[in-house]
Amino acid sequence: MIGASEDAPAPGGAAARKTINLALQGGGSHGAYTWGALDALIDDERIEIGAISGASAGAMNAVVYADGFRENGREGARRKLRDFWLSVSEEGVLSPVQRQVFDLWFKGWSNAFPQVADWWSALSQFASPYDFNPLNTSPLRDHLVKIVDFDGLRAGGKIPLFIAATNVHTGRGEIFKSDVLTADHLMASACLPRLFQAVEIEGVPYWDGGFAGNPPLWPLYYATSCNDTVIVQINPIERAATPHTAQAIADRVNEITFNAGLLAELRATDFVARLIDSGALHENGYRRQRLHRIGGDGELEGFAASTKTDVNWAFLNALRALGRDAAKRWLAANFDAIGVRGTLDVDRALAKPRSKS
Repeated sequence: MIGASEDAPAPGGAAARKTINLALQGGGSHGAYTWGALDALIDDERIEIGAISGASAGAMNAVVYADGFRENGREGARRKLRDFWLSVSEEGVLSPVQRQVFDLWFKGWSNAFPQVADWWSALSQFASPYDFNPLNTSPLRDHLVKIVDFDGLRAGGKIPLFIAATNVHTGRGEIFKSDVLTADHLMASACLPRLFQAVEIEGVPYWDGGFAGNPPLWPLYYATSCNDTVIVQINPIERAATPHTAQAIADRVNEITFNAGLLAELRATDFVARLIDSGALHENGYRRQRLHRIGGDGELEGFAASTKTDVNWAFLNALRALGRDAAKRWLAANFDAIGVRGTLDVDRALAKPRSKS
């Protein structure tokens, strides 16, 4: 139920259900961490999901969850998420030809053919996907169409969705809502420009939504009545090591780029909260947002960015377990704070100096 607050049975003797919005980051196969976090939230019947925003892999998790929930509630969401991640894994149901193509463009030539790793790295840096992928092949799109009933989701989805993509012409982020979503919108949200041709929707080309908002927060602020947003963050903001190799440098640049939108929105949210606290703004015109976060605190820092292309089923399940455990810990520590105060330390997330008062 959207915006639910009525009493309902809950674990541990608690009665009140609480509603949260979710903002899901993208990050390739590391999105399996988010799969685990969602699985833990499914288990806790005290939690209702009000709306979900997402980019790239986060967008896929959001749409698959919402479609499963539409079909069969929590268990439908759980089943469909597993089906989706199994479909992209090495043990999925792709045909041999599909598997070969999928490995090339999701997992990377360097994993499929180690002897041409250097050649592939150079190609992806200096060649265009319009040259090396002229047919614009995308087995992932085919599997999304099989797993997600987009017609049913547009007509009868119970959870509002906000999917980010980046308009290539304007450079601005655009948000696609539940009532217009197709597989093309998801592929646009996950379109890395060095690997895939821009996805055209009504004549407009789009690239990965992570360039503009990873994940986007503002649609949750303006288009929903829920003031509690839980960010599931899978891209480390900080890394202790200085990258030295060309690939490590490129990976770190990508992480910084794909976190920039989130940091900007956190700064804006924090700024508005401080203006409200000072009396310069009144809450009848501006809403105080209570921010929370699962992940993003060094837990995935130990995984190299290159592992975002690893689709080994054991690896995906290991990430799922990490995300599930992180969400369970967050719920145990912070459930009572939902609806009362935010639990994300924004100063720390923004590396801002703390007041000594």
